[in-house]
Amino acid sequence: MTLDLTFEIIALLFFVAMLAGFIDAIAGGGGLLTIPALMWAGLPPTVALATNKLQACGGSFFASFYFVRKGMVKLSDMKLSIACAFVGAALGTIAVQMIDTAFLEVFLPFLMLAIGGYFLFSKKISEEDQQQVLTPAVFAFTAALGVGFYDGFFGPGTGSFFALAFVSLAGYGLAKATAHAKILNFSTNIASLIFFAIGGKVLWMLGGVMLIGQAIGATLGSRLVFTKGTKIIKPLVVVMSIAMSLKLLSSQYDLLAWL
Repeated sequence: MTLDLTFEIIALLFFVAMLAGFIDAIAGGGGLLTIPALMWAGLPPTVALATNKLQACGGSFFASFYFVRKGMVKLSDMKLSIACAFVGAALGTIAVQMIDTAFLEVFLPFLMLAIGGYFLFSKKISEEDQQQVLTPAVFAFTAALGVGFYDGFFGPGTGSFFALAFVSLAGYGLAKATAHAKILNFSTNIASLIFFAIGGKVLWMLGGVMLIGQAIGATLGSRLVFTKGTKIIKPLVVVMSIAMSLKLLSSQYDLLAWL
């Protein structure tokens, strides 16, 4: 597929990706910016989703690299969760081609509001680790696999779901949960990208330019997570959860009006 994209549009998409990478590294939800921007540029929905996965891989990789380099994540402890998240996303990407996602579009806005409320009011949200609810193996085969499937199947808010799981089930402090969530999000992004690429839906040049923007934004955002922790993560997660909920609700309203 070829599009007549001007230099100005490509430059704008680069900066949108950079901002999205910054937000994604801290709280997730960068797709709220990049997917509408790609569709505004003239990409069909499936091509926009596929190209978005490519550029999102850049953000999640560089954020993950930063967190590993700073010692916030030990990859050797996450091998099983990474594998389960990858498999879950692959299965979700296959399933979305056969199952109607309309039920998720109705339910998800309220779930995102609940996540925002949890991060705003829960006493478990802190820098300190809390009591672990699930063992790493059980976490991998439940939370990592389940959220991974959701990311391949639908996607919005995946970073928030992973962070919530690490806080509530693994007992991690918020900064640590955010760092580990980004590792699993990279795994799910790669899985989805592979299946989109097989279907020939990815615009590699445009996605590559946006990937560079994502990498810059994600590196800056990751540094804030490392230095500011809960002070920056908690309010941004709440804001992005509300924003995602409103965006999803507005999409439903537009669809109903069109019908």
